[in-house]
Amino acid sequence: MNTRGKVFKYPDNVDTDVIIPARYLNTPDAKELALHCMEDIDKDFVKNVQKGDIMVAGWNFGCGSSREHAPLVIKTCGTGCVIAKSFARIFYRNAINIGLPILECPDAAEEISADDEVNVDFDTGEITDITTGKTYKAQPFPPFIQNIIRCGGLLASLKEQNEND
Repeated sequence: MNTRGKVFKYPDNVDTDVIIPARYLNTPDAKELALHCMEDIDKDFVKNVQKGDIMVAGWNFGCGSSREHAPLVIKTCGTGCVIAKSFARIFYRNAINIGLPILECPDAAEEISADDEVNVDFDTGEITDITTGKTYKAQPFPPFIQNIIRCGGLLASLKEQNEND
């Protein structure tokens, strides 16, 4: 599995209220929520993001509340993955649960620039900045987590597993 796209770059400590402002959480519709993804830090994100594009961020991405809406709107916008120096633990787990690929790689997060084109191979953890030609190595997910992401989330993977049993 892999994704390839343009980079949107963000700083340290991007919290869940920045990813999806609480004022919009009055709807259960992920597509409607996604229209407001990152708007308080990057008002043009939703206008410019294309399927497969990649968020790159600093330390502690997804800190703040434990709401699952944050990784859900990132995924619903079409973002192929998030690479960060580190993730808040609850965001990390929520991202896996909804099938949003995320990778911790401090060197890549530091050196990759906004608008670079990047390819991520989830099986190997290899991150290639096509713009600069530099390659980075993140820890790939174990096969069971790769399966959760491939299926589109934990519930979908459990459903597939039950159908195959």
